[in-house]
Amino acid sequence: MGLMGGPLGAIIGRNPRGCVNGNVQMNGECGDVGGGTGGEIIRHNRKCRDLGFLVIFIAFWVAMIVNSSFGFNLGNPHRLTYGLDYKGNVCGDRHGNPDLRELEIKYWMNPNQVYQSGFKSSQFKLKDARSICLMECPVPLDDTLIWVCDYPEGDIKITMDDWIDRDYDYYEFLTPEMRNTSLQLQGPCYPVIFPSVNVFWSCQFKAEASNASLKHWQQMGGVNIDENIVIDKIIHKSINSPSAVLKRYISDIGKTWPVLIVCGAILPLFFSVIWLLMIRHFVSVMTWITIILFNALIISVTMLFYTKAGWIGHNAISPVIGEIDPYNTITGREQNHIRAFGVFMTVIMVTSVLSSLAIVRRILMATSVLKVAAKVIGEVQALIIFPVLPYTVLLIFYMFWFSALLHLFSSGQIIKNDCNVANANCCYYDLKSNKVNCDSCCGYSMKHTSHITIAILFHLFGCFWATQFITACSSTVIAGSVASYYWARGEISKEIPFLPVFSSLKRLMRYSIGSVATGSLLVSLIESVRWVLESIRRRLKNTNITSASWIGKTATFLSQCFLRSIEWTIKSINRNAYIMIAITGKGFFKSSEIATGLIMNNILRIGKVNVIGDVILFLGKLCVSLFCAVFAFLMLNTHKYKSAHNKISSPLFPVLVSWGLGYIVSTLFFAVIEMAIDTLILSFCQDAEEHQGTAQYAPPLLMETLDGEEEIQRLTQGP
Repeated sequence: MGLMGGPLGAIIGRNPRGCVNGNVQMNGECGDVGGGTGGEIIRHNRKCRDLGFLVIFIAFWVAMIVNSSFGFNLGNPHRLTYGLDYKGNVCGDRHGNPDLRELEIKYWMNPNQVYQSGFKSSQFKLKDARSICLMECPVPLDDTLIWVCDYPEGDIKITMDDWIDRDYDYYEFLTPEMRNTSLQLQGPCYPVIFPSVNVFWSCQFKAEASNASLKHWQQMGGVNIDENIVIDKIIHKSINSPSAVLKRYISDIGKTWPVLIVCGAILPLFFSVIWLLMIRHFVSVMTWITIILFNALIISVTMLFYTKAGWIGHNAISPVIGEIDPYNTITGREQNHIRAFGVFMTVIMVTSVLSSLAIVRRILMATSVLKVAAKVIGEVQALIIFPVLPYTVLLIFYMFWFSALLHLFSSGQIIKNDCNVANANCCYYDLKSNKVNCDSCCGYSMKHTSHITIAILFHLFGCFWATQFITACSSTVIAGSVASYYWARGEISKEIPFLPVFSSLKRLMRYSIGSVATGSLLVSLIESVRWVLESIRRRLKNTNITSASWIGKTATFLSQCFLRSIEWTIKSINRNAYIMIAITGKGFFKSSEIATGLIMNNILRIGKVNVIGDVILFLGKLCVSLFCAVFAFLMLNTHKYKSAHNKISSPLFPVLVSWGLGYIVSTLFFAVIEMAIDTLILSFCQDAEEHQGTAQYAPPLLMETLDGEEEIQRLTQGP
């Protein structure tokens, strides 16, 4: 074939069917060449390929390590969960000034500052309101007025432990001047007038003030305190801002690491191995079992989302930490996201059930081609356990990557806000200088600089490239092993190296690692571009330009067309190129050209068989990942993740991450079947083209599947 520059048999050092003991003449006919053994399999004329991309890949890993070390040095994952006090400390930080261990809840001390920040016309923002870290949200009493005072320092000669034991109240120790400034809401003590509830480690005020506490405050001569629903809404808005919700989602991943290990690593490993063993011994029924399980699992996951959304039962998520008041309902963005995903899962569920019913008639065809792959696994048994190697590498990488992500995301600088507000609410009593300070009442915020944003984006891209690379290496090794089996006439032969999997791994590491790096980089770049274009398309869709201008409509249409083109490109350069890399030892681009030519020349012969087989395997991977999602839901539904420090804002992210990790792990193991099928089919096509349409090296079961008269009629004429 012209695409390869010569017969594939020459490349891999094989003899035509019928030549025994390696007897083959120079013209290709059977004869004696000195009693050789036919040469080595898939080892002819190999050399290192795509070295430039290999250098880029090594540089990328160096950059990943440097980038991650930056996050480990500057990051503090506690910043994602807990707020900042009036000194810029992170609540709960034992290294703060003062020591704030166990003081994890942020409380806004001056209610008038909170009220003032609730108006759009006001220059004063909630982030500048005076806040402090407490162990629990204070509750106003009926018989007396309680106070929350600043951290003890200066003339206040009590320890932090005493301050905590006194419920943060040292009002009786204040001088007359300090008491007067406290009645002016300038500190150092502030009255507890409004009831509050712990919502994601911040005390959210309730709109109605305590009548008894407000009466005590007025009798003491305190300034007027504004009482309005604004004081409730502004804190609720701050707690539910997009950035705050994103931080909580990232923090949820850190809190649920045991769930991720079990449901994202151990369970998919177990279920994938079980599926491979089942397909090896019960291939005829596994296709039906896979379809039934898939439908049952997709329905189960959808119902679990319904329960967390509050549509079924009484197990909806709540933002309140601790005891929930049934008469005071507090909701957050997290519940809206759960409900949106529940609707999305409903659409997926209906579509999936109908699609699975549509392919029932094709099950027999899928069973035939899976039997061929099962036979390969039976002959080259190391294929079953080989995925454990890339699985281990991927597991170590993800543990490092997630830890670095948490530190990178929390590595912003805590800086004092730049606020220029001149009013009485901005003054506070400074215990160190023993006077009222009105020069600056600005609070503190964590700022992400531009280089931190770039570091996070690079880290995300690095995850995708590393995942693609490890998966591609696994696929290439499997393809090389299966090709050895095919070109040995489908038999266990002396010409197949001992443990062909590890021989294929050796060829990959010695010659083709740069080619795999090339392919995985291209796929990563294309997916990144697609993600950017999709983001642009959604933004255009949400603007008036899209609906009112032909320019917006044209841009949307062109972006969608380009996305489809990218999708097609990804499919054409994906695993088929890795198969030809394993067989021929060519570079990535040449191997992609060879694979594309073989597929296009034999599309009618292999198309339906390959597509239906891929669908069944895809459903199998979804079964494994859906099992992981169900178990993640069940683990997150325990008391551990509903209370105290481990309470998560929503099960959405941990479940989706477990689902995704389960799919990636299952992909490594299911690649054994996928690559076996694709390698056998591509080898069959090349074999047939070299021998005038009749494959000489195909195993009998593959010949029956692809070349039988009934199968050919089914492939060409359809149902």
